[in-house]
Amino acid sequence: MNVLDTVDDTSLTASPAIPATPHVTRGPTLPAHRLPHLPTPLDAFNAAPDDEAGALLLHCLHSLHWSRRIADHRPYPDVESLLAAADEAAYDLSPGDLSEALAGECLPELPEDTYSAAHTALTAAHAAYEAKFGHVFVIYLGDTRPEERLDRVLEGIYSRLENDPEDERVMSVEQLRRLAQGRLVEKLRGAGNCATSPNAPAPGK
Repeated sequence: MNVLDTVDDTSLTASPAIPATPHVTRGPTLPAHRLPHLPTPLDAFNAAPDDEAGALLLHCLHSLHWSRRIADHRPYPDVESLLAAADEAAYDLSPGDLSEALAGECLPELPEDTYSAAHTALTAAHAAYEAKFGHVFVIYLGDTRPEERLDRVLEGIYSRLENDPEDERVMSVEQLRRLAQGRLVEKLRGAGNCATSPNAPAPGK
């Protein structure tokens, strides 16, 4: 007997046809080098008029020489190059540039619910600092939680009161450099107010 004779005819009935997946027409894919370029905050900074770029930079560090030096070297290929130029210019601040930059700073703003005794302690500590060094105390607080700011500022003032004027100048330059870099990054992100010290004055004030 042929093996096919033992198979039920119904098992040989064809299965229902599976509908074909409709063909989707896709548009052409552009090669990577031809993809449209979307403007970035860095592009806007590179293309800004000199006065606008200078005003933005002065909000980050109140030194005309620093801001002009950075603005004059535009365009920057990437944010890292811009921040490297900002760092280099900060380290090259002359005594006059440093005095100008420090004059544009003020103490960081503390949380509104900070108790009054803390403000009294801060006022006294800062008065001692200004009496010794002749300028406002500056400190970068970008990585400090709001509730820890007071302790960080007081600790910094008391510690740096032990410095001699030259050591404190070096420390102040480093803090200004970090403040400027943090503010510049926030500006490039499109933030409205980039100041780590919210009371920092606008250019020309």
